[in-house]
Amino acid sequence: MPESGVSRAQHIRTTDTTPATPAPARDGKRPGGPATPAARRTGLLVTLVLGGLTALPPLSMDMYLPALPAVTDSLHAPAATVQLTLTACLTGMALGQVVVGPMSDRWGRRRPLLLGMAVYVLATALCIFAPSAGLLIAFRLVQGLAGAAGIVISRAVVRDLYDGVAMARFFSTLMLISGVAPVIAPVIGGQVLRLTDWRGIFGVLTVVGLLLTFVVWKWLGETLPPAERHTGGIGDALRTMRGLLADRVFTGYMIAGSLAFAALFAYVSASPFVIQEIYGASPQTFSLLFGLNSIGLIAVGQINGKLLVGRVSLDKALTCGLVVIVAAATALLLMTSGVFGDVGLVPVAAGLFVLMSAMGLAMPNTNAQALMRTKHAAGSASALLGTSQFLIGAVASPLVGIAGEETAVPMAVVQLACAAGALVCFLTLCRPWRARPSAL
Repeated sequence: MPESGVSRAQHIRTTDTTPATPAPARDGKRPGGPATPAARRTGLLVTLVLGGLTALPPLSMDMYLPALPAVTDSLHAPAATVQLTLTACLTGMALGQVVVGPMSDRWGRRRPLLLGMAVYVLATALCIFAPSAGLLIAFRLVQGLAGAAGIVISRAVVRDLYDGVAMARFFSTLMLISGVAPVIAPVIGGQVLRLTDWRGIFGVLTVVGLLLTFVVWKWLGETLPPAERHTGGIGDALRTMRGLLADRVFTGYMIAGSLAFAALFAYVSASPFVIQEIYGASPQTFSLLFGLNSIGLIAVGQINGKLLVGRVSLDKALTCGLVVIVAAATALLLMTSGVFGDVGLVPVAAGLFVLMSAMGLAMPNTNAQALMRTKHAAGSASALLGTSQFLIGAVASPLVGIAGEETAVPMAVVQLACAAGALVCFLTLCRPWRARPSAL
């Protein structure tokens, strides 16, 4: 597969509801001359729309994080039960991708995306009125199922438009855009809690969902031409996924990325209780620390995309990221288990910052390397990547609270186990030291 491709996004008719015509040139330029300013603006617009779609999951999860202790009190439910609202949303996002990914390969990207966004808005609005933890868990499950459309289809659109190194760079660009969400989401959540209760957070998310649905309807055109769509049914989709899983290298990147994501989500799920309940920080301090960690992830992601991609192999950058995550998780386990005594909040926050920052090397490169292995089933491949990530993350979420709210050791244990598993899986299945074909 060539590694010089740039975007077909420059040639999308973003206000057209009919399938787009494939680009006449893979170098991102019109035949006989450079791309016009209008084409460059179109490419930027598509980038912003895809960034919004990838930002929706962290918005849905992170804006809600400062409110977890308040939800526990309001609904008179134990912390482990309230954490299931995160698990339910993650599980929904995982299962929804299995359905939506193949649908987008068959019917195009646009229609499944708009349907999913509409259901997301409805489910989020219902969360506002949830009278019990059980119903909130159920509504969050539906919210995740519908929100999966934005996750899986945005990755498939990237695969439609980009190849090789350009795709890796674009994933890093998306990390910059979507990374703003976890930076501002807890801050917004903390400020919303000053004005209203946790239900107001879901009100804000409902408005965000409505705006994003309108933006997708108005400006995101179809990127999968009819000639490239699959015509088979469920059986054909399952055979496609089975073929992808039979590729050892694809599966290696998929599992390694999923375990790295689980280490990240162990932090997302446990940090509100660890930072606020164990170390006594306020919701606003927690929001600030969470935002700083997200800035670290964004900064390393941009170093990856702007400086490393094209100069250092993606596998080398990925190896570096996984090794740093393992080292940070090991340090966190030693600190939280009392090996160094009562270290306090600052060293633990520093360890979490390093762990989160290294995700900027792990996440975009696993996605890019895995998607390079498939040419004609980007939706199904994206579904497998996303489903694996969210299912493993959903399993990790309740484990971090298994020992109660008085210790951060379970969080560190889960992070270390997932990070070490990701590194071992990458080395044994992907075997980065060996030459291999770039695509199936």
